[in-house]
Amino acid sequence: MNLIQVENLTKEFKIYKKQPGLKGAVKGLFSREADIKKAVDNISFNIGEGEMVGYIGANGAGKSTTIKMMTGILVPTSGKCIVNGIVPYKDRQKNASQIGVVFGQRTQLWWDLPLTETFSILKEIYNVDDSNFKNRMEFFNEVLDINEFIGSPVRTLSLGQRMRADLAAALIHNPKILYLDEPTIGLDVMVKENIRKAIKQINQEFKTTVILTTHDLSDIEELCDRIIIIDKGKSVYDGSIEKIKDTYGYMRTVQTFVKDINAAKQIDISKEFGLAEEDAITWMKDSSLFVSFNKNKISISEIVGHIMSKVQVMDINIKETDIEEIIKKIYGHEVKL
Repeated sequence: MNLIQVENLTKEFKIYKKQPGLKGAVKGLFSREADIKKAVDNISFNIGEGEMVGYIGANGAGKSTTIKMMTGILVPTSGKCIVNGIVPYKDRQKNASQIGVVFGQRTQLWWDLPLTETFSILKEIYNVDDSNFKNRMEFFNEVLDINEFIGSPVRTLSLGQRMRADLAAALIHNPKILYLDEPTIGLDVMVKENIRKAIKQINQEFKTTVILTTHDLSDIEELCDRIIIIDKGKSVYDGSIEKIKDTYGYMRTVQTFVKDINAAKQIDISKEFGLAEEDAITWMKDSSLFVSFNKNKISISEIVGHIMSKVQVMDINIKETDIEEIIKKIYGHEVKL
């Protein structure tokens, strides 16, 4: 079942030109020239119930504008956006009752109130009954461990505590859809891991649909099976992380630790296997021989076997192309999608 349907969605903004000097200012009072900027350009996708989708792009790509249309903050210029049967901007209140939002750099908590009072206010705003509220709070304590600071004013919480509290606040009414914007920004490794575990558990327990926008691609790899990449307002990729790795992560690197450095310096995989230079790049660093190679052109067993026939190898390390490197290439238009 598709919970979110986006079809040919477009959002344009008028950017008015300002003429220089007093004359230009006076002229601007009577006639104004404007450029039209397409922040989102004819985007289409569907997201099903319980999916966890990474929605990523470089700064200014159109991510936030899309999310604002999906949450009802912005009205599309054209196209269609339906969230669980609702057109968000036409029925903002009903749409708000079925979504939760967490912004890593902002908070929806009341700064000077103890956290417990914030949750009580949200309970009344969302009309959560006493039984459900009690169950939710027990669940939040189990997965987010919020009881240790629930009596503290929000302003006294650490960043990690505040993020856990914000996540609980966004989920207090058991929304069908959770929008996460940089949910682990600024957090240390352990707190990040705990937040990710909590998001996974919430998704599995309640079939909550999660849309994640972040520049931390380790969040995407940990949480999402599917990513949508947006560039200059257009959707350039919609599919699995594995598929994008298989298609564009064809370069791998093997590092061999060798005894005879001088003999290793004579090895050139591209020449010895008749490959193009870009398909097998060989270099030395300290006592290691590195080969960056196209796995579609040559196998790792061929490379390692050849090196071992020439020099004594003490150890081997193999590095796959990670998702971050692939996404960087997409942002830099180094690969064609």
